[in-house]
This record gives sequence, structure tokens and C-alpha cells, in this order.
Amino acid sequence: MSGMIERLPGWPALPDLFGWVESGLPGVHGVPGLHGIRVEEHLADGKYVLRAELPGIDPAKDVEITVTEGVLALRAERSEETTEKHRTEFRYGTFARSIRLPAGAKGDEATAEYKDGVLTITVPVPEEKTGTRTILVRHA
Repeated sequence: MSGMIERLPGWPALPDLFGWVESGLPGVHGVPGLHGIRVEEHLADGKYVLRAELPGIDPAKDVEITVTEGVLALRAERSEETTEKHRTEFRYGTFARSIRLPAGAKGDEATAEYKDGVLTITVPVPEEKTGTRTILVRHA
């Protein structure tokens, strides 16, 4: 067995591990070249608020926000070029995130604001009146 690497059953081959590092762990990033967006979210005072870190973008042309069947989808593209004396650097990529909205959220009334590299999306969620109802059981 000289010159050969023996692989344990159930363990990926070494090149597979390097592929994970380059493209992301399986199940974490579904599409190569697509990056996740860091978000924080909270629900309070009849509003669902999502804050997303998106520095270096133009929200008027680089951001797309959609709501379909209770799922908020956020997609952004960044392309930035920095030029210094003897060097030019490009930073670019596509970022995406989908979040299920809370039950009763009014996605068609959502608003968005971009300030200091943070996108804030606010969705009204009317508080449902909950009451107790007694259900009679019939004997069949």
C-alpha cells in the first residue's frame, strides 16, 4: 500500500473536505457563489422587525425584497472597486436570505429603510384576539 492513502468507510476523501471549505459545508450554502446575510429579528408591539447587515451596497439598485406566501426573501448584490496607488481590489458577491414571517404578518404592508450599512424591514403583525372557546364532544 505504498503511495496510497487508505480511506475509512463512511469518511469523505481528502479532496472532498477541501471542496467543502471552498464551497461551504453541505446544507449550509445551497448555491455556489451565494453568500448568507447576517440578520437579527424581533417581534414586538405588533411589528416584526428584521435588521440585515449589508454594507457597501446601493439599496435603490442592489437590493430586492419580496414576500411570497409568508416568506420574506432578501437578495442583494455588491460590487465594489477600491483603487490605490499601485493596486486595485474588487469585492463582489450575491447575498440572499429567506425568512418565514410570523403567522398573521401583513407582508403586503412591509416597509424597508437603509442606514449606515443596515437594512431594516418592518412588517405589521396585528395581535390576534385570543379567547377561550369550549368545544362540546358529541357521543357518536
